[in-house]
Amino acid sequence: MEDYTKACLVLANGLVFEGRGLGASGVVTGETVFTTGMNGYIETLTDPSYYGQIVTQTFPLIGNYGIIPKDFESGAAHVSGYIVRDPCEDPSNFRSGGDLDAFLKQQKVIGLCGIDTRELTKLLREAGVMNGMIISGDGDEAAKYRAMLSDAKGKAALLEQIKAYRITNAVESVSGSAKAVEEDAKTVFTESAAYRFVPVRADGTKVNDMDAAMKDGKGKKVVLWDFGAKANIRRELLKRGLEVTVMDASANADDILAAKPDGLMLSNGPGDPGDNTRIIAEIKKLIQAGLPIFGICLGHQMLALAAGARTSKLKYGHRGANQPVKQLSTGRVYISSQNHGYAVENDSLPDGAVLSFVNTNDGTCEGITYTGFPAFSVQFHPEACSGPLDTSFLFDEFVSLINDHGYFRHYKAAYGRIDAISYFAGTIAGTKARVSNGRGA
Repeated sequence: MEDYTKACLVLANGLVFEGRGLGASGVVTGETVFTTGMNGYIETLTDPSYYGQIVTQTFPLIGNYGIIPKDFESGAAHVSGYIVRDPCEDPSNFRSGGDLDAFLKQQKVIGLCGIDTRELTKLLREAGVMNGMIISGDGDEAAKYRAMLSDAKGKAALLEQIKAYRITNAVESVSGSAKAVEEDAKTVFTESAAYRFVPVRADGTKVNDMDAAMKDGKGKKVVLWDFGAKANIRRELLKRGLEVTVMDASANADDILAAKPDGLMLSNGPGDPGDNTRIIAEIKKLIQAGLPIFGICLGHQMLALAAGARTSKLKYGHRGANQPVKQLSTGRVYISSQNHGYAVENDSLPDGAVLSFVNTNDGTCEGITYTGFPAFSVQFHPEACSGPLDTSFLFDEFVSLINDHGYFRHYKAAYGRIDAISYFAGTIAGTKARVSNGRGA
């Protein structure tokens, strides 16, 4: 550890955590957050949703299985800064391509280690997410800010600078970053099957046969609207036989409809969903077009805003691979992977929007099904890499929504609405039976 430089974290409330530098040296400001995942640090580092944030890992030992490029969620690291208690200098894994410190240096990510991450996490839970600055190394910029810290007037000015930080142009800054790690469907399925990361049905069974997994989605085309998409969203769509066309955030409704897709995937991404007014306006047009839509995380939030709901910032957000969510139609609780600082307000859902999942810890909205148009969305990550596979069946629900789109339009024309809970729960056959008996939902 002799090679590690002196470093510290300065929080907007004036508290300073002294530690050692990790990765690149320099100064960086960001929104200080924590994630509770015990593994998946590679995916965290390369997840575009962490853009603008200084990420603290609550699990103390990070880097023990090294850096594995095949597990990247995009082509680069997107965190503003990275904080761990104990970085592993000698990783052990047959897939490892290097260690954490070298990767952070290569990606120019400024990090901090050797602090009490438990104390920092408790502080963020009590006070809420706050801005912070990492000062690392002996460069001129680091020396300047250290000098400001040592003087009362200088520290006050520094804290004002930290407090003024705001994440801007988040979606535009990361859209398209997963293209560098894209692979074809056969490669995706074959490599996933080698580690049993294959599609999981609603009953928990895994589909190890590629033809069986892709049967229902064959011949169907979807547009993945990339607001900072994790690569595994595309992989999960490909594993189910869907042809995926990725469009970046600058696309509009006309661009998407011109591709003549059978469905639309709204991806995850960083920042405040309300900042994306142009995209939300375009989503409204796509709703009117009747295109089947599945939204995840930021996509879930922007779809809700387009439908007339509201979003607000959570005190410290949900970040980690152990978030419990309850499906209201079945009463079943799933463990999910999450990464978000905003949520759709439960009491703001308009007519035609049905709450489908809630977080069992705080009751916040985790999913919505729409009854007036063919769409559903979830706040959590059903593609969950790294994380639980419990909810990956939602990609099968998306395939079902696409394939039954014609039925949806017929039923809506006849009865004005659909039985959203039954539809989302996958009981389309039961709903059809009620229609054939002459009864509405």
